[in-house]
Amino acid sequence: MATNRSNATSGSTTLIPVVLVVAVLYFAREVFIPLALAILFSFLLGPLVGRLRRWGMWRVPAVLSIVLLAFVILAVIGGLVTMQLTDLGHKLPQYQQNIRDKLHSFRDSSGGVIGRFSRIIRDFNDELNPAPPPSAPGAPNPDKPVPVEIRRTTFSPLDTVRGVLGSVFNVLIMAVIVIVFVIFMLLQREDLRDRFIRLIGARQMNLTTKALDEAAQRVSRYLVAQLLVNIAFGIPAGLCLYFIGVPNPVLWGVLAALLRYIPYLGVWIAATMPAALAFAVDPSWVKPVLVLGSFLAIDLIMYNFVEPPLYGTSTGITPLAILFAAVFWTWLWGPVGLLLATPLTVCVAVVGRYVPSLQFLNILLNDEPVLSPENRFYQRLLAADVEELMEIAEEFLKAKSLEELYDEVILPALSLAEQDRHSGKLDEKQQQFIFDNARHVVNAMAERADEIAAKVHAEAGDADVPSLTVEPRPDITVLSLPARDEADEIGALMLARLLNRRGVGAKAVSAEALTSECLEEAGREKIQIVCVSAVPPFGYVRARYLCKRLRGQFPEMKIFAAILNTPDAQELKKQEPPIPADSIVGSLTQAVAGILSLMPAVQERVEPTAVSS
Repeated sequence: MATNRSNATSGSTTLIPVVLVVAVLYFAREVFIPLALAILFSFLLGPLVGRLRRWGMWRVPAVLSIVLLAFVILAVIGGLVTMQLTDLGHKLPQYQQNIRDKLHSFRDSSGGVIGRFSRIIRDFNDELNPAPPPSAPGAPNPDKPVPVEIRRTTFSPLDTVRGVLGSVFNVLIMAVIVIVFVIFMLLQREDLRDRFIRLIGARQMNLTTKALDEAAQRVSRYLVAQLLVNIAFGIPAGLCLYFIGVPNPVLWGVLAALLRYIPYLGVWIAATMPAALAFAVDPSWVKPVLVLGSFLAIDLIMYNFVEPPLYGTSTGITPLAILFAAVFWTWLWGPVGLLLATPLTVCVAVVGRYVPSLQFLNILLNDEPVLSPENRFYQRLLAADVEELMEIAEEFLKAKSLEELYDEVILPALSLAEQDRHSGKLDEKQQQFIFDNARHVVNAMAERADEIAAKVHAEAGDADVPSLTVEPRPDITVLSLPARDEADEIGALMLARLLNRRGVGAKAVSAEALTSECLEEAGREKIQIVCVSAVPPFGYVRARYLCKRLRGQFPEMKIFAAILNTPDAQELKKQEPPIPADSIVGSLTQAVAGILSLMPAVQERVEPTAVSS
């Protein structure tokens, strides 16, 4: 109860500052928007200033040179867009008749269907809202309409000019503020960083420095990558519009590159404008469709072939987080917030990584896996999701071996299942599903391990891929025994599978077998090595009991005790009372290595018996 109360108090303590920060950002947006834009441009221009500094240029000339270069580029783009818009404005009256003809043809061709649909809607509305009965002559009419007089305000060109000039003046003021901020941020970059560290995290200077460096690197990489991708998008878009025959293709190519800074929506806003112009220019319907199809094709190429190598891990946040961030920052700061959504969210995710009380932001936004492979595997077992189980196992096998899959994913998941089972958190149906499907994954991955490895090598360009599987000997020389229950049986099965892949004849015994039946199996003629497998948390006691029985009946037999999912096998050897086994191991990899090291001696003892028989 006290823990729940402390968790609630901690959650409210974290939530209140977050709400206050959001409120401050909303009500003081006139101050924070120019500041955020300046930080964004300083992140973009900072690496260029650093490059000039490394070439030996002084700081002030380097900053002024880069800022001047940025303004020249923006002025060229702005002048080009203005010229193209002016030219388009002169051409628009030529397209009015074409638009009118298309609308008339659309109305005439679809008038029958639209007309019938309109009549159905009107009749349905009349049935729902019948007309009132006519009133008697001379009776007062309560529904008599009241005359309303509408007066139009006198149009004032002066008011219109004043409004336009006010908007332009506000934009110019914001631009000047941003420029001043950018220059001073670039000139005093180190001093600002020192002051920020002193203000926020002087006692944890290492973490604060890491957070600042990571945020700056990730935002800078994202902005540069986004710039390259947008240029790579705008040039083909303009060329396609040129060959399709859309007027002013340079304008639409530049706008496509600029609008693509807006997440998700920018591409389609950029495609809608030239498609609408193609609708006005061309008498047919082919050009608008070609324009939309061209933008879709170029965007798919960018998404699949250009963005992955350029972006890489530049942002480190999930696509869903980017979408949510776009909605949130647009609500908070309007169109400027939509433009700044991704860089600001990157900074928020970095803060969540290094500030413990805000770790939930890192969990929600970051694209790194939040669950370890074994926890994901166990969660899919609990959720009865067989397809996801296979996908997790196959994905793991693409980078690691079958032994590592068994030791690092499946066995820890079985250990978690054993803990929940013994604490009464799993019912019988869940237990049976977990063990049945874990057994299914073990067998399926043992059969497909070489196939998955060969596919990975083929994708990497390796022609010759040696197979790790050796045909097992027909005679069984290794017996894999479960200590007690089904989890132990799956551990014994994994060991037998791994030994079979190495050419060793191995057999796993069912957990339903009695101890006497296990001893009988171990006493067969060619069995020379017995490995008792147990999965924690109660594996040690069970394995000791079975090993004690085996040692008492077969003093000369080689006995392995595999207390699986145990990081330190040396600690097992120190426990009292000890396990009467020749070797105690903590993983399947150690068990396989130990058994293989004994195989030459075992084969020397088995072969004469086979000859004499």
